[in-house]
Amino acid sequence: MSQEQQSETKRNLAYYRKRFAELNVSSNRKRGEAHYKPILLLSVIDLIAQDLIPNNQITVSDELIETFNKYWNILAAGSSYKGGLHYPFIHLQSEGFWHVTFKPEFNGLQPKTTNKLRQAVDYANLDDELFDLLQDPVARQELIDTIIAAWFSANQKAIEDIVQINQDFQDFTQHELDRQASEPKTILRKSVVRNAIFRKSIIQIYDYRCVFCHLKVVKSLTQTVVDGAHIIPFSESYDSNLDNGLSLCKNHHWAFDHGWFCIDDDYKIIVPSDLQEDSPNARPMREFHGETILLPSSEKYYPRLEAIQWHRRTWLNA
Repeated sequence: MSQEQQSETKRNLAYYRKRFAELNVSSNRKRGEAHYKPILLLSVIDLIAQDLIPNNQITVSDELIETFNKYWNILAAGSSYKGGLHYPFIHLQSEGFWHVTFKPEFNGLQPKTTNKLRQAVDYANLDDELFDLLQDPVARQELIDTIIAAWFSANQKAIEDIVQINQDFQDFTQHELDRQASEPKTILRKSVVRNAIFRKSIIQIYDYRCVFCHLKVVKSLTQTVVDGAHIIPFSESYDSNLDNGLSLCKNHHWAFDHGWFCIDDDYKIIVPSDLQEDSPNARPMREFHGETILLPSSEKYYPRLEAIQWHRRTWLNA
């Protein structure tokens, strides 16, 4: 038995990554692909991450309807298909990992509105293996990245596509802030999908390299050693504009978030003189002091000076 067949038999992370990347979606030559299924999956995963789906029973709740509609408006902007949770909720059964329990009075006909869907469906549930995987932040991130890479930025065909989606998320965030200025934190729950779009956008504009050490290790379009890091944390700024981001490997992401290095207004690295380091198999951080960080090819994506100044004031009082 091949490794791939074993993965499918085990229904492990590799199995579900493959299933998510190969969803059977409706398409035609004129209208393109209908992204109902991937958007429903992203909506469900986001609600699981927020503990709004606490167990493996997914109802047609107000939260799911609202989240699906929000992501449809952002991710399917310009689509000639009509949105609506009633389209994919039942059809996702064909993928084999989504199971629907209908109410006794269900007449067997495809619901044509979300209200009709509510009347027809008791709940849906995922494979137990998949639901368990979605409790783990690392596995959850890989599955989200798989959906985004396969259905919203396939083959890196155009950086502008994923960048525009990120901007649409930021515009929505700003709209919510303006609408609920008194208590934005109660409205803007943590969105793992928004974070994933930001990360994907950042690492693409930096060509999957760490801006500090230039490390680039990519196993697939969904697996890389670099992160998309906010300069001013989103929890403080609600800012996922790309000029508030840097592409950093795991080590230097942690170091940046803890002030172990900063960046000056000429985009040169500042490493504090009191840093003690023993790096027998890697170049010490101190040696990068004074070097210019890797910058995007387009100046419009350069880190915003206001953001890197905020980071310096926070950690160096400079």
